[in-house]
Amino acid sequence: MLRSASARVLHEDDEAAVRELLATDPVGACMLAGRVEVYGTGTSLGAPLWGLYSGRQLDAVCLAGANLIPFARPGAERAAAVAFAERARRAGRRCSTVVGPASAVTPLWELLAPSWGPAREVRAHQPLMAIEGPPAVPAEARVRPVRPDQLDVLLPAAVAMFTEEVGISPLRIDGGAGYRARVAELVCAGLALAWIEDGQVVFKADVGAVSREACQLQGVWVAPRWRGRGIGQRGTAAVVEYARTTIAPVVSLYVNDYNETARAAYTRVGFSQVGTYASILF
Repeated sequence: MLRSASARVLHEDDEAAVRELLATDPVGACMLAGRVEVYGTGTSLGAPLWGLYSGRQLDAVCLAGANLIPFARPGAERAAAVAFAERARRAGRRCSTVVGPASAVTPLWELLAPSWGPAREVRAHQPLMAIEGPPAVPAEARVRPVRPDQLDVLLPAAVAMFTEEVGISPLRIDGGAGYRARVAELVCAGLALAWIEDGQVVFKADVGAVSREACQLQGVWVAPRWRGRGIGQRGTAAVVEYARTTIAPVVSLYVNDYNETARAAYTRVGFSQVGTYASILF
């Protein structure tokens, strides 16, 4: 009986192979590519990066941090799932989410579920959408990068968005200090945008992942009393225009398949589906 190939922790000398692999799908690999571009593949990455080689070719990687993020070449997903599941079971679950291309996440979760399950929620089909070029609807001019002195105005909206989207409050751990630090990091980097009116957030969105080739919008939210007026479309268009002209040429996002309203809105803005993500929430 043939033994399955084993994954190993990657190091600095694997960086060229990692970059070559992630370049095969800049939109799907955006979350990983941005981290590698900034921190490389050594200890500065902040979490182990597992890799699976076949001969000299790197077939798959998986970042084992606060989120477990797998990525694999087409055809290598099952072998990667076997190799990464073995390491993940040995390490124990330390992540809050398994997220990434569904082709890599689904087989990995099938192998991890008996020991890691049950998950709080499985979102198996999340359309990955992208836009390259100007948005198809007018941009809301009042959407601007959030200033550091507006952090305390933005934070309640960010908490409301997270709670609504994920189903639990980000304040439940460490009183929300870690989440506040993350929001502040986005603000200081110019990656948090909002329409703020009379000290209240009307619309917000973050550019949560950034690489040279693509960026990914996250945390898109409209205050409840402002919904149904097209603000989400115009606000998203403003973020797209800002992101594609100042951050990366391709702007992407992923959305729950059951959220037909959001999917239709993104389509009207000019996004089209380019893949499928999956998220396992704990």
